[in-house]
Amino acid sequence: MSRHTRFALPAALALASVTLLLAGCAHQQPAPAPAPAVVPTLPPSFPAQQLVGRWGLAAYHNEADRERTVSAAPSQCRNPYVIAPGPDGGVMMHLADQATPSELRVKGAPGGKDYIGPPNEPPGSMDDRQVVRFDGRVLILRWVDPEVQGRYGTMVYVRCTPQRVSHKSRTRPKPASATKPAR
Repeated sequence: MSRHTRFALPAALALASVTLLLAGCAHQQPAPAPAPAVVPTLPPSFPAQQLVGRWGLAAYHNEADRERTVSAAPSQCRNPYVIAPGPDGGVMMHLADQATPSELRVKGAPGGKDYIGPPNEPPGSMDDRQVVRFDGRVLILRWVDPEVQGRYGTMVYVRCTPQRVSHKSRTRPKPASATKPAR
């Protein structure tokens, strides 16, 4: 046996083994991406019923416009955005691009964050809005979905003051006229 033949067979077998090993690795399925961590739903910092009422609604895209928008929102109380109580303890509000309101929940999340969104989704889901500020009079909401946030901006709701009845529109009973004695 020649020296080349003696080394050629083991080298060929080694090369074939390495080739099969590399081919097997190339056809392995990639490991599945880890599932996103589910954010636990915690009690919110305020009950949904505190949102029920009539609101002046405005929006801004630039943070520098925030205070101006908060000041301008009450002018929309002539045509208020109404947040009604939901049948199951939530509130009736519109989701992005929806013509009719849906029942939404206020959902607490770690870090003291609150979200408003569909009840069957965890806090911070793409249909949710994050509560940026709520003090009972001003509610500021930022859409979680960046595409929706880009279209609608940050929503500012300012509670409308109760309508007052003007004195001129009230009807007062006229005093009874004194009857004149017959002559």
